[in-house]
Amino acid sequence: MRIVSGMRPTGKLHLGHYLGVLKNWVELQKENECFFFVADWHALSTSYEDKLNLKNLSIELVRDWIAAGIDPQKSTIFIQSAIKEHAELYVLLNMITPLGWLERNPTYKDQLAQIKNKDIHTAGFLTYPVLQTADIVLYDAQAVPIGEDQKPHLEIAREIVRRFHHLFECEIFTEPKELLSPTPRLLGLDGRKMSKSYNNAIFLSDTPEEVWSKLRVAKTDPQRVKRTDPGNPEVCLIYDYHKAFSDEETIQKVEEGCRSAGIGCVECKKWCAASIEKVLEPMRERRESVSNEDIAIILQKGEQKAKQEAAKKMQAVNKAIFEVSCQTQ
Repeated sequence: MRIVSGMRPTGKLHLGHYLGVLKNWVELQKENECFFFVADWHALSTSYEDKLNLKNLSIELVRDWIAAGIDPQKSTIFIQSAIKEHAELYVLLNMITPLGWLERNPTYKDQLAQIKNKDIHTAGFLTYPVLQTADIVLYDAQAVPIGEDQKPHLEIAREIVRRFHHLFECEIFTEPKELLSPTPRLLGLDGRKMSKSYNNAIFLSDTPEEVWSKLRVAKTDPQRVKRTDPGNPEVCLIYDYHKAFSDEETIQKVEEGCRSAGIGCVECKKWCAASIEKVLEPMRERRESVSNEDIAIILQKGEQKAKQEAAKKMQAVNKAIFEVSCQTQ
């Protein structure tokens, strides 16, 4: 299948990003044609006031992708704003998208209610799903890896495609299907959502010393006040990290040792740090092997391929709209 997916360059990636997105991308690229893009325009939909250095953040995001195992030889990697056809198609699709579709979008309503520290009452935020649609259908994506919460966005994309085909009597776009992937929810070290702003995240670029300093003070089972107190691993944050990163033998040792007070929390955390290090160590090696010049070449190559695909699609779109002479493919 052809897969299209993107990620916003708003800061360093952490273990939550790896489990929820990157690990899945790495598997998808093995047997599919993948287009992965840095969604820098999408970053502006909520962070337009933050004066982000989007160029540097985009480079570092790609560096994290490669460190995590995204292979430029297998996947097309590019920056959204480098392909102006995204904006061109976004404008045209906005012309035919009913306002009610966007205002009823549950994600839009939820974020309006939840995000109080930023002014997101903007046209860009409201029409975010339209730009997302353009991102996807420009490349005839057959499937888009998403979490359950993003299903409404993809349904809007399909509705826009159907409306375009109906209005212009021309089947140009592929209707994208959702590729519902397991997105394990890894909480931050304080029990809240893992986030840079909460200072509770382990980043993919952290050193072993940084990982340990963060794990050492992380929340554990509140019932284990003393070393001899038995605990319940199911309510312990560190046990969730073990389930995500440790092997079955270690997970079993942790479960039995916690319930019987056979191990202490410090020992449990040290095992956890060792398991996380097995994941992060090869990432550090790959990260260090990739220079800014390497990334520039990777992006140039990816942008050339993306540009070819996008230009071909826009030629068909403009013919359908302005020449009214499109034939059903």
